[in-house]
Amino acid sequence: MRDAPDHMPVSAKVQETAMIHFSCSPDSQAIAERQISINATRRAVLAGSVAAVGVGATASAQASAPHPSMAIKHKWVRADGVDVFYREAGPAEAPTMLLLHGFANSSFYFRHLMPTLADRFRLIAPDLPSFGFTQIAADRNYRYDFESLSRTITAFVDVMELKRYVLYVFDYGAPIGWDLALTYPDRVAGIISQNGNAYTEGLRKEAWDPLRAYWASPSPDKREPIRARMSLDGVKAAYFHGVADPSRIEPEAYTLDAAILARPGNAELQIDLKLDYKRNIERYPLYQDFFRRQQPRLLAVWGKHDPFFAPAGADAFRRDISTARVVLLDTGHFALETEREAIGEEVRRFLMDA
Repeated sequence: MRDAPDHMPVSAKVQETAMIHFSCSPDSQAIAERQISINATRRAVLAGSVAAVGVGATASAQASAPHPSMAIKHKWVRADGVDVFYREAGPAEAPTMLLLHGFANSSFYFRHLMPTLADRFRLIAPDLPSFGFTQIAADRNYRYDFESLSRTITAFVDVMELKRYVLYVFDYGAPIGWDLALTYPDRVAGIISQNGNAYTEGLRKEAWDPLRAYWASPSPDKREPIRARMSLDGVKAAYFHGVADPSRIEPEAYTLDAAILARPGNAELQIDLKLDYKRNIERYPLYQDFFRRQQPRLLAVWGKHDPFFAPAGADAFRRDISTARVVLLDTGHFALETEREAIGEEVRRFLMDA
């Protein structure tokens, strides 16, 4: 385990709010880093303005500073031949929660949730291959499909020696989390599904029909509607859909996602991954059988205006898990961006009852 892979440039080691190292030209990388750094600086100035009034205010701010274990740390570890980037917070000996992000984001999605839970729990959030800052060597010949992503995350869990954990799954993180649960059923202490689907009734027809057409005939013309989702406008639209208060959406979030998707060749990989998503739907009966047999504690917290996964997908968990708790929120797909306080309270209550 190490701070960064040997080939990782120093610029990738900056703090979370300034991190935006991409495989692109030095000029564009510098511009992106500068923009995120400016945003972070503005927030730091606002947050520190009261403390700057006098020595008493400064002392008070220092006294209320979070314990170092609550701060997010940024690390890499080699697993399955991949340099997996992950964020970690909380005491090493505390009960563990493994957080798996979705499309088109990364572990950055959990940046606000993790510190709020790190007083009592250990939070670990890896970046999936082809997302975030996880690095795959060009000669690795990595196959970008969900089976491979699941294998890499399973290897990550092994390398990290995680023997018992609560799963927090979101979007793409759901089928990967379900695969992990099938591999290590006895390690799952509970499941939090935040817009993480496992039922066909959760698939909104208007969002999935273009994908079904692509699956039936993966021709170049069928790829174009999917390619539009990879653009900044496409990512931004997904963030804002169904959101009651758009001012809660931080521009760093969708800008980072879109910039990572814009890395050379990444959009094509992501379109191929969309083609493979049908594999996850075909495995729904396996996942549902796991729910029925294992009866894991489960919290489904769902943005009910999600354009991809309908609330029916959350309600369906009750069919297989008698004790499942379902919470529907007045927001969209990326629910943590706007409802982090409500979700944080639900998650803490769920973890405390474990």
